[in-house]
Amino acid sequence: MSSATAAPARARTASRAADGSTDAPGRFGGWFQRLDSPVTSYYVLLSVTVVLVVIGLIMVLSASSVKSLVQTDNATPYVFFRKQLQFAAMGAVAIIVASRVPLRVWKALSLPILVGALFLQLLVFTPLGVSVNGNRNWLALGPISLQPSEFAKVGLVLVGATVLTAKRKLLGRLRHVIIPFLVPVAAVTIGLVLLGHDLGTVMVMGGIVAALLFAAGVPRRMFVYGGALFGALAVTMVLTSANRLQRFDVWLGKDTNPYGGYRQTLHGRYALADGGWWGVGLGASREKWQWLPEAHNDFIFAILGEELGLPGTLVLLGLFCALALVCYRIVLRTNDTFVRIATAGVMAWIVCQATINIGAVIGLLPVIGVPLPLVSYGGSSLMTTMFALGMLLSFARQEPGCREALSAKPSVVRRSLAVLPGRRGRR
Repeated sequence: MSSATAAPARARTASRAADGSTDAPGRFGGWFQRLDSPVTSYYVLLSVTVVLVVIGLIMVLSASSVKSLVQTDNATPYVFFRKQLQFAAMGAVAIIVASRVPLRVWKALSLPILVGALFLQLLVFTPLGVSVNGNRNWLALGPISLQPSEFAKVGLVLVGATVLTAKRKLLGRLRHVIIPFLVPVAAVTIGLVLLGHDLGTVMVMGGIVAALLFAAGVPRRMFVYGGALFGALAVTMVLTSANRLQRFDVWLGKDTNPYGGYRQTLHGRYALADGGWWGVGLGASREKWQWLPEAHNDFIFAILGEELGLPGTLVLLGLFCALALVCYRIVLRTNDTFVRIATAGVMAWIVCQATINIGAVIGLLPVIGVPLPLVSYGGSSLMTTMFALGMLLSFARQEPGCREALSAKPSVVRRSLAVLPGRRGRR
């Protein structure tokens, strides 16, 4: 190319650069470069968590308003919403604290957290315990109700990550896989929940254990034995419980009594069908008027689909997918085995629980009775899930360059105060 033609080309390139316009590959390259930033995992995880909690608060307010009016004799529709808002505030404190905890402290806290959770789980079988829908998995401490198994999930993740990290070079041998993580840690934890007949929580814990072992690099042949044993245990629990057998009959279409066990499944589908493409409008649900049981809890996804339609359900599913992807990103980008295993455990916890909940609402799975993470009403589930995600935020801060980038960026308060006129020096 001659100098006469090269000069105008350079001039056009300089002009586009000055205008901030680039070609398509350059634009996409810029986006990919931003996504490769060391703070991407931190901000995406934080943003998705906040959005899910906000959606949950809005839907709990809508889905529980009628039940609140009934319980208070039309005095207020905000009974359950106020409690959920308090739980969300405590969860926000838990996220802030957990996101600042150093990695070595998580390893040190793993066993105390699990032991404390198991102690609370034992109290369930004392007069302090409360049975809900046939499951003895709650503690009533005055005006406060706790579900200790939710705290046990955090302990199971941390202890599993600590033990499997320490034995990572020996996990090719079956006895090192079993002892001490599977027996006694996982066996005792899941066994205490089994004694309370909470099959839903047991299934989620089984998913956590499987994810921890997979992330630790346990040979795949061992999953065959473990899966067969866990499946036999689940079948035994179903066959020995009339309530669970009825739920399976409903799922298989054998029980279609609209005033019996089929009522919840039927009205959950009615809610989704009424919502159609675009929904009936926020707050305008008809099924929450005492037609759909547990509208603000296990079946809140049905109310969301009824009021916000297909776009609302797809947005919620997209947020859970984004949460799973950012967890996977942390797993891929860390060099710490403990972080990798613990992140995989939390990801499996949230994804398995969301899958079981949504699958039951749309009819792909029998109704098992687990809340939708960060969305359903329930203080123990909300706070422990937010605490676990705060732990993942602390892991995301360990990514090379993330801590420095966050420290260099001024806080929201400082950026807000920066627009105010400062005092000028006296002349």
